[in-house]
Amino acid sequence: MGNIAIITARGGSKRIPGKNIKSFCGKPIIAYSIEAAAGSGIFDEVMVSTDDRNIADISVEYGAKVPFLRSEKTSDDYATTNDVLMEVLEEYSNRGERFDTACCLYPTAPFVTSDILRNAYNILQGSDSDTLIPVVAFSYPVQRAFVIRDGYLSYEYPEYMKARSQDLVPRYHDAGQFYMFRTGPYISNGTFISDNIIPYVMPQTHVQDIDNEEDWIIAEMKYNIIQSGKTY
Repeated sequence: MGNIAIITARGGSKRIPGKNIKSFCGKPIIAYSIEAAAGSGIFDEVMVSTDDRNIADISVEYGAKVPFLRSEKTSDDYATTNDVLMEVLEEYSNRGERFDTACCLYPTAPFVTSDILRNAYNILQGSDSDTLIPVVAFSYPVQRAFVIRDGYLSYEYPEYMKARSQDLVPRYHDAGQFYMFRTGPYISNGTFISDNIIPYVMPQTHVQDIDNEEDWIIAEMKYNIIQSGKTY
């Protein structure tokens, strides 16, 4: 028993070719996730789940294990993160290895550090929750959102039209970086989504979706600012 970091890195990205091993501020972007997990000191196993030999070779070069490649079932465009995680845990179980806690860490999460993973782990272990998910506040109150109806703008929630933004309850969304969960409940329920998920709130500066080339440029700008130590 112990803890495992599962870095999910399928090949064949279409919007950003070679996305998971594309150079990000000087090294393959997946290297940041591998190094953060390895440096945290909380994982007995840091592995990469991939169907791509090139990703596997680079992952091993940066210190991860790739004990097996994904099956055909979890390598297509329709496979979910849940499918991949379950396959990994089942394969390890078949090899006689089981884990108490797992962390699904995305390969395009350069803002995740060893300290963040350590802190998240300690928070989860000190709670009665089964799952911890990093979240970030929406940068603008969603209660003041517009919708377009018949070509015209209208408030989605007109009851908040005159409300002050500082009086509105913040709303959060998944930061898209990692999920940390206890494997027992996960395997029993078939999902890490439950009624007792606890949040790990991330600052706006440390979150960036990377779905296209423009996102990539913004992420590198944010990363360079963080590394420079500048504050604004």
